[in-house]
Amino acid sequence: MSQDNRLGDYLRARRELVAPQDVGLPVHGVRRVAGLRREEVAMLAGISSDYYLRLEQGRDRNPSVQVLESIARVLQLEPTATEYLLGLGAARPRSRTRRPPREVVPTATTQLLEVIGLPAYVEGRYLDVLATNPLAQALSPAIRVGENRIRSLFLDPAERERFPDWDRMVPRLVAGFRGRIGDDIDDPRVVQLVGELSLGSEEFRKAWARHDVRPVQSKSVRMTHPQVGDLALLLSKLAIEGTDGQLLVVHHAEPGTEAADRLALLGSLTASDGRAPVETR
Repeated sequence: MSQDNRLGDYLRARRELVAPQDVGLPVHGVRRVAGLRREEVAMLAGISSDYYLRLEQGRDRNPSVQVLESIARVLQLEPTATEYLLGLGAARPRSRTRRPPREVVPTATTQLLEVIGLPAYVEGRYLDVLATNPLAQALSPAIRVGENRIRSLFLDPAERERFPDWDRMVPRLVAGFRGRIGDDIDDPRVVQLVGELSLGSEEFRKAWARHDVRPVQSKSVRMTHPQVGDLALLLSKLAIEGTDGQLLVVHHAEPGTEAADRLALLGSLTASDGRAPVETR
């Protein structure tokens, strides 16, 4: 992504993902471009082709909200992606290199991790593991303080092997990360993390280039555990009050299911191991 033309990069990436037939345009012959042409987006959005070209090229950086909302409709953006687009088009001060603030987990949350009785951890704004309990580490050794979840899932082969649906997870994982950081992609920590992942994973590069954006969502996941076998779990992400984007992440199973029995077995094995209490940073 070009640091000095984020709006244009986003428009171009999203334009290439919309097929002409998706917006009611006829297709004749062979098209030499992926997705929509610039002039097609401009026509459907009710703006001039020259003006849209200036937006993509970064020659006009402050379009009106109405123009961006019209373009969002053409590009079939969901509400979260539309908000992201509006943020890219908003006037903002010149970025300054800054040190990311230290993320501190509230005491009440660490106490909750001790008594919750389920695999749980605290995830920071950049998807760092800030605090965890023994059950979460028993579920996956990579869920430990100081590790970064998106880095582990892309660059740690052992962690990747735990998720049989890993290929399907990739798009929403990257889109969720982009949703968490919003349009603040010049944050030094974000630049460092995206650079590392881009160098180390072709799958991440492809997913990042799509510019998908998703809100934080609870979801279902499948995991394969070396001791208790396959687990079909629910992954709930709960905002922690009074923090800058910290989430309490909890793995749990539907009551009465085989997954619930296996999760309970994992809890028994963890308790018998006498593992250390909650770990925090």
